Amino acid sequence: IAYHDHASVRRDLANLKAAAAAAAVEEAFFTAVAPASVGYDAANEHYASERDYVFAIAKALREEYLDVHKAGFVLQVDDAVLANMYDHLVAQSPQRYREWAELRIDALNHALEGIPEDRIRYHVCFGSWHVPHVADAQLEDIVDLILKVRAGAYSIEAANVRHEHEWYVWQKVKLPAGKILIPGVVTHHTTTVEHPRLVAERIVTFAKLVGRESVIAGTDCGFAQAQDIQRVHPQVMWAKLESLAEGARLASKELWGR
Repeated sequence: IAYHDHASVRRDLANLKAAAAAAAVEEAFFTAVAPASVGYDAANEHYASERDYVFAIAKALREEYLDVHKAGFVLQVDDAVLANMYDHLVAQSPQRYREWAELRIDALNHALEGIPEDRIRYHVCFGSWHVPHVADAQLEDIVDLILKVRAGAYSIEAANVRHEHEWYVWQKVKLPAGKILIPGVVTHHTTTVEHPRLVAERIVTFAKLVGRESVIAGTDCGFAQAQDIQRVHPQVMWAKLESLAEGARLASKELWGR
């Protein structure tokens, strides 16, 4: 396993840098996949152990992570499979899932060495495809694993009907000092556009739990405007993002009085 195509990611980084500059954006993030979400259903026929295999993936991904960091962007590591493997492996045993996940988080942390934590976001979702999601992992069962990742911010799903109630987890689990929580306050799971007042209420709920300085309003996951997959129509996507921005303004006024 080796990383070969630096040209593609560097082209994308240059394009984003130019777009951000044209829009006068102060800061942007660039996404890259986590080791747990690479080759999770592949068969290791080369390395002496599962650990060697996973760490080889992490070593290759580290090259992309470093490219993102050196380009001046915040690195967002996207990890859908960490949560998605829960129901599959827990059926074998809870311990098997923990072993599987902890190995991959160790590998991710190894790949992130040398990149300042405040330049890293870690995103965990549930695959995001339009299915019932009745077997999703509960946040309380994986939150300790999420917080093991050496990142400055943690992005989680919190707006869809399967996970919106999980704000209660932060009543019991303390967000580490200096860290930021990025709860999704609009979701890609429905075409209904959230009202800005609802968005504001969601933000305020989290701000009261972890501190107003420790919350950034986000989306549950990406809206996937790719040729082969589209979770919502682009017009719906932009309407949701407009509602997110307006809701954040309302929440800021309530939390800071301005």
